[in-house]
This record gives sequence, structure tokens and C-alpha cells, in this order.
Amino acid sequence: MDKQMLARINELAKKKKTTGLTPEEQAEQKKLYKIYLSEIRQQFSETLDNVSVEEKDGTVVPFKEAFQKKQ
Repeated sequence: MDKQMLARINELAKKKKTTGLTPEEQAEQKKLYKIYLSEIRQQFSETLDNVSVEEKDGTVVPFKEAFQKKQ
């Protein structure tokens, strides 16, 4: 996500609080939020790929694998 997109999200959020948004701006804001959230989810998933858990027996397994065992 680039700085322009974040700036536009913030601009629309501020305008929503002060004067309100037009239907076109509401649609744009919804689209931008969707993109933003998908990127955050992707980053979080990638972070979890780099996390390991040490089991009680001392073995180290990737977090996602350890989490799947407990479900």
C-alpha cells in the first residue's frame, strides 16, 4: 500500500467525521478499506510463517502447524 492510498483513506475518514461523504466517496472508502485490510491480513499471515513454537517436549514447530494440532 502506498502513501497516497493511506493519505486518501485518512482524508476520507476525516471528511466522513466532519461533513459526510457522497455515495461515490463512500464506495471509494469501502474499496480502499478492503484493499487495506487484505494487505494487513497478508502481512500478518507472512509474520506467522516466521514464528515458531517450542512444544513441551522441546521440539520447535512452525506456529501454524502447532495451532492446527490444538484444534
